[in-house]
Amino acid sequence: MAEIVKLSNSGSNQPDVSARRKALQLGHLIGLGSDENYRPSQASVAERSDHRLRKLASRYQANLENVYAIALSHTPSDVTGADLDPDWIHQFFQLAEQIHNRNMQALWGRILANEITSPGSFSLRSLATLKQLTHKEAQMFEKALGMAVTFNNESKLKLVIGFRHAGGIGQLFRKTDTTQIALSQFGLPYSSVLTLVDAGLLHRSEFETGQLNAKNPISFTLSGKRMTLTPKHGHLVFSYYRLTPTGDELAQLVRPKADEEYARALQALFKKDFKVEY
Repeated sequence: MAEIVKLSNSGSNQPDVSARRKALQLGHLIGLGSDENYRPSQASVAERSDHRLRKLASRYQANLENVYAIALSHTPSDVTGADLDPDWIHQFFQLAEQIHNRNMQALWGRILANEITSPGSFSLRSLATLKQLTHKEAQMFEKALGMAVTFNNESKLKLVIGFRHAGGIGQLFRKTDTTQIALSQFGLPYSSVLTLVDAGLLHRSEFETGQLNAKNPISFTLSGKRMTLTPKHGHLVFSYYRLTPTGDELAQLVRPKADEEYARALQALFKKDFKVEY
């Protein structure tokens, strides 16, 4: 998907409105707010319930129309479309109607557009995960993707957290056999990693590569920028977090901005044990 989805703008807020006023505004959502033709004090509980359900249905309809409009704007006319699975589209509409945030609606619209041209790209499990994803969690995910890399010709994104010496005589002359980068310095504290794990976007366990071959270059790609690392000696192993299958699917929706500061820190981290080239 060529379009860029940015999640950093959470929509308009009213910071100067009092907490009580905010609470009173919520009354409109449950049918306790007056409007031109409706006074809750003059309505029965059943009438207030009917009023709330009508407002909810209208809001759901507006949400779906927004998602559909976004999907339509991203659906090409020069590509053959597919007939969507009836169960998939039924679940999609049931979930999408409850998405109120405009930035999140953009994600759902792009999913629908992508599914019409490439059916099977997004599973129902991924839709359910995305439905539960808050805007703040989506921002964390975008941040993680801006720091994720691919190795060589692999397509799976990995969040590198360091490397270690897995033996060899060189290990005897080091204070520690592990070298790590502090992701928290770049806006991704461990609490955010755990949040993404709980959201089903990252695997809970850390992973490691096999031992890297000395003098054998490894290509790293970070947000479209390539870096080549050549181990200066053997017995080196990368450690990283890996996206879940759901995380891999949803990563298609986001084109994060490269974190230049993080890229420089990553380069500095590797320099002692790798030859680094761009």
